[in-house]
Amino acid sequence: MLKLVDYYFSPSSPFAYLGHQRFLDLIFANEGALNLKPVDFGRIFSVSGGLPLAKRAPQRLTYRLQELARWRDHLGVKLNPEPKFFPVDSTLAALVILAATQDQSAVAPSLAYSFMRAVWAEDRNIADPDTVKAIVRAKGLSADDLLERAQAPETKAGYDALTQEAIDRGVFGAPTYIFGEQMFWGQDRLDFLQRALEAK
Repeated sequence: MLKLVDYYFSPSSPFAYLGHQRFLDLIFANEGALNLKPVDFGRIFSVSGGLPLAKRAPQRLTYRLQELARWRDHLGVKLNPEPKFFPVDSTLAALVILAATQDQSAVAPSLAYSFMRAVWAEDRNIADPDTVKAIVRAKGLSADDLLERAQAPETKAGYDALTQEAIDRGVFGAPTYIFGEQMFWGQDRLDFLQRALEAK
């Protein structure tokens, strides 16, 4: 039986960044497969009760920084809780990842992580096309070709469709993993996903 997990995320999500490599390791260890699905959480928040950082209460903002530092230290992952370029428009990076899944599916998960790391560990601006191209080239891919396909109408339509799919399935935060009928929200739920995968 194919253990297929749908992975809804944003390349600018710190919690997706914290969980990304552990998720990939989990999939590999359980002989699973993943559907990489970058989506627009700004649009998802607008229909699910989520708020962008600028509109969140001070208490929530303070606790969020504590959580990021706590998980960073626990996992031993390099992370700046207040990076230079955040909030950031991650649309271009998401479109590039989506374009990469079409014919570079093996490298697409690693490319997604490179964008996350650029934001949270390297203080780079993933809304800047030159930065995006540099990240793509570092993965051994053709930056001009990939960015051209990322901007194609069909890729943008695919991004919109994935976002609507996420909304229709009840996704409200990043990262979200869906396996069968079960949804797991947050990198701190990977243990539960592991149990579900091992039970199949």
